[in-house]
Amino acid sequence: MGNSIDASPLSRLLVALRPDWTRTIAARRTLAGLLVLLAAVAALRPDPADGRADVVVATRDLTPGVALSATDLRVESHSATTIPDGAQSNPVELVGMTLAGPTRRGEVLTDIRVLSPRLAEATAGPDARVVPLALADLALLDLLRPGDVVDILAASSVAPGGSTDAPPRVVATNAVVVLVSERSSSPASGDHRVVLVALPSHAAADVAGASLTQAVTLTLR
Repeated sequence: MGNSIDASPLSRLLVALRPDWTRTIAARRTLAGLLVLLAAVAALRPDPADGRADVVVATRDLTPGVALSATDLRVESHSATTIPDGAQSNPVELVGMTLAGPTRRGEVLTDIRVLSPRLAEATAGPDARVVPLALADLALLDLLRPGDVVDILAASSVAPGGSTDAPPRVVATNAVVVLVSERSSSPASGDHRVVLVALPSHAAADVAGASLTQAVTLTLR
């Protein structure tokens, strides 16, 4: 018929103009995935408001009793939320100080990791003191570890007439070991190691006085 319309070209045009819903759904899913990924990245990124600060860390594993040198220390920038209290920021102030405990490479050095008044205070309370002791029984030095709680005994003075049967007396209790010096690498130098203990000031004075004139030893709790 002359008035009839050929529907084929029109149908093809409508199909071409119709949205591809499958493609649209896939695009939406891809966009949603990207948004989730971006949110995860944003959550993992450090907060710009989270400040950073320089701290001193050990450049290698260190043993207690060593005097720190410049090569033992380096400065790193850490997030302020991860820095422990008492962290040191100036390596010059630590050079020459004695390390009080074993330290791992990369560990942040704090004020109580070296021999100082702060270490005594943190160990035995306010007004504490650190006292060095040369023990009569050197074998004890191999058994002691920082943090051990000990009592300190001194040999009694010789009684009139030369009797030495008097038992040792307890000079102080609840002393805390903060450091045991290392054995000398030279056999010829002998074993002159000492143990450092932290005590309240009045007890520390008694122990220091007794160690000058009497042989002292420890009992572990």
